[in-house]
Amino acid sequence: MPQTAQTLDAAAVRSWCSLSLAALGREREAIDAINVYPVADGDTGTNLYLTVESAARALDAAFAEGGVSDAPEAVRVMAHGALIGARGNSGTILSQLLRGVASVLAGGCDGDDLARALATAADAARQAVAHPVEGTILSVATAAAHAAAGGGELVVVARRAYEGARTALEATPGQLAVLERAGVVDAGGRGLVTVLGALVEAVSGEAEGPLADLSPVVVAPAVVAPAVVAPVTGDCAVEGGPAFEVIYLLEAGDAEVARLRERLDALGESLVVVGGDGLWNVHVHCDDAGAAVEAGVEAGRPYRIRITHFAGGDAARPEQVQRAVVAVLPGEALAELCREAGATTVLAAPGARPPASDELVDAIRRAHAREVVLLPNDADLRPTAAAAAERARAEGVRIALIPTRAAVQGIAALAVHEADRRFDEDVVAMTAAAGATRYAELAVAERQSFTSAGVCQAGDVLGLIEGDVAVIGDDPTETARTVLDRMLSAGGELVTLIVGEGAPEGLASDLEAHVRRAYLAVDTVVYHAGVGAGPLLIGVE
Repeated sequence: MPQTAQTLDAAAVRSWCSLSLAALGREREAIDAINVYPVADGDTGTNLYLTVESAARALDAAFAEGGVSDAPEAVRVMAHGALIGARGNSGTILSQLLRGVASVLAGGCDGDDLARALATAADAARQAVAHPVEGTILSVATAAAHAAAGGGELVVVARRAYEGARTALEATPGQLAVLERAGVVDAGGRGLVTVLGALVEAVSGEAEGPLADLSPVVVAPAVVAPAVVAPVTGDCAVEGGPAFEVIYLLEAGDAEVARLRERLDALGESLVVVGGDGLWNVHVHCDDAGAAVEAGVEAGRPYRIRITHFAGGDAARPEQVQRAVVAVLPGEALAELCREAGATTVLAAPGARPPASDELVDAIRRAHAREVVLLPNDADLRPTAAAAAERARAEGVRIALIPTRAAVQGIAALAVHEADRRFDEDVVAMTAAAGATRYAELAVAERQSFTSAGVCQAGDVLGLIEGDVAVIGDDPTETARTVLDRMLSAGGELVTLIVGEGAPEGLASDLEAHVRRAYLAVDTVVYHAGVGAGPLLIGVE
């Protein structure tokens, strides 16, 4: 039976943040697809994911430095990370909700404290919005707080808040005409329900059910296919609305921010100003982006300024090429090989922190291309890559995400890439090549564990096929041979071996010889990944 917590501790807060990020990664496309208010720009899920990703990075860094000793400090770090990385209307409001929670949990972390924290958070979020509207994330936050009122055991309070939020979310189409016309629930509210569901899982150990039934729009992610998300259309605020979204961090005092609110409220709409203690996140939709930034300069010191044109920007930039491939790769030598083939690369060593969306966006910008094919080469990196792709689209880049799950799939895709053919044809060919490549890898067990192949002990050599443990052995070469045989039993014409620094000497040559002896019609190609890669990756096409 899962264990339930009576109070929040630092580990539970970190788990909440991590589970929220994972859940928003899964829900991102579906939330984007129902984003019709206040602007139907299809990015609410992406903005919420990026906001929580910033919170998770801050929390991970604080834990790594030993700077988190209890839950109040963990929530404070989480809220601060969300504040500095908040994106869009809903992300900015979510950061204020977390700040409100942090302000109360500094005094305790049981169920009664959580109930008070949710009430404070809902009030703080409403105060941050210049003109609150019902049927939005604000209504869902208020309902969660009301459902949690009265306190009790921590897990009971968390579940009441979650169920109250779900009920309020279902009611949002009846509160906001634009949602009713489009036949959807509020996107920001759905994101908040997802975050509250992650809180329930963090304190109870039990995951809540999916939210697909709360919306008529269901976006099913493909296993290997270009990611194309089309937001719901209909009557919405974007028609004839402001041209720009302006977001920046601002260092300023309370009095200066009060004057800034008045000026920005007269200048535009969807105004949200969150923060405190001298640091604020400012969000506004307006036609005069320059005036919004100038108002910030007069109030204090604005930085991390982001201006997005709702109609999309001019994609023409100096020295742009027509098309580029951006690939995430383990090992410098393998990255260099792909750079020689024309790809822009991002390093991701096994066991190290995976690249954040900011790193992927920077790589897309470095490619200086009007069209980009993005290869994450890791199943766990797909939500981050999808978020980076959405940000690149907002900057005018035409981009296709092929959710490759291993470097061998990325190499197969890159091998058939032709920049001279039509973009759609190139993406289809690369997707087909990646999808036709089965993959496996060797790893070493760090501890005793139950696997799909039985119980492994610390130090055992694991052969994973398509991410699942298929072979447990004590010799890397023999384990790799067994994995190869299992993969080739289903057929194949080409074996790709990517050898890392931890591989035993002679492993590649031994496997090449084994393939030549046992499978006469199968060719083998070997790449050396270099420092930072795992011992062995295997691809079979």
